[in-house]
Amino acid sequence: MLKKIDCPSPNFERRSPDASLDLIVLHYTDMRNAEEALARLCDAETKVSAHFLIHKKGTLYQLVDPAYCAWHAGVSSWQGETDINNRSIGIELDNFGHTFGLEPFSIPQLDTLIDLLDHLTKTYAIPPHRVVGHSDVAPLRKSDPGELFPWANLARKGFGLWPFEAKAGPHLLPLPLMDSLEVQRALSDIGYDCPQTGIWDENTQKICRAFQRHFTPHELTGYPSDVTCETLQALLKIVKDPSLAA
Repeated sequence: MLKKIDCPSPNFERRSPDASLDLIVLHYTDMRNAEEALARLCDAETKVSAHFLIHKKGTLYQLVDPAYCAWHAGVSSWQGETDINNRSIGIELDNFGHTFGLEPFSIPQLDTLIDLLDHLTKTYAIPPHRVVGHSDVAPLRKSDPGELFPWANLARKGFGLWPFEAKAGPHLLPLPLMDSLEVQRALSDIGYDCPQTGIWDENTQKICRAFQRHFTPHELTGYPSDVTCETLQALLKIVKDPSLAA
C-alpha cells in the first residue's frame, strides 16, 4: 500500500462533471526545501497547489484528493485541450529548480514517483503514456521539471513517452529535412500549442526549447538541429501508436 502523509491544502475545487481525468503533470518545487514548498502550496493566499509532493528523501505528501481539481498548471494546453487543471493530477518534486540551482532528482524520490504513477494510472485509468512536464503544457512560461529530469528512465518503467528509436544508431538512409512549418506541425501533432506559420518566431523557439528540455536535454538552443528533427520524427510514430513505446 502506498504510504503518504496528509498535508491538506485549501487550494482546490470540484472537477467539472464532464472532465476527463487523463493526464499527469510533473513539476519541480523551485524552492529551497520541501517544507517551504508545502507551506506555500497550503497557503490559501497563494491560490496554488498540487495533488502530491515528493520529498528528496522519498516521503510522499498528499495535498489534494485526486478526485478534486488542484491549481497547479495555470494557463496551459496539451493536444488541443486547454483546461489542464480540470483533467490532470499534479505532482511536485522537491528540487531547487532553476532559481536555486537545478539538481539531479534523488533515487528515493524517483522510486516513490514510480510507485505513485503506478497507483494513479491504475486507480484512475489514466493512460501511462499521458505523463508530461509543466514545461510541455506551458512552454512559454515554465521550464519544470527541467532538463535533469530522467524522462528516458521513467519511460523504461512504462510512464510517459520516449523516442528510443532516435537513439538506436545511424539510419541506412538519411531522414528528409524538415522546414520550419513541418517542425511546427510536428510539435503541434505531439501535443504542444505551437503556431503553424512557417515563421520561426520567439514563441516557436520557446516551444522547441521545451521539447528539447524533455527529449534532447543536451541541446537547449530552441532551434531544430538534425538531432531534434530525428527525435521529432521518431516520437511522432509513437504518438500515433503508443503501443510502439512498449
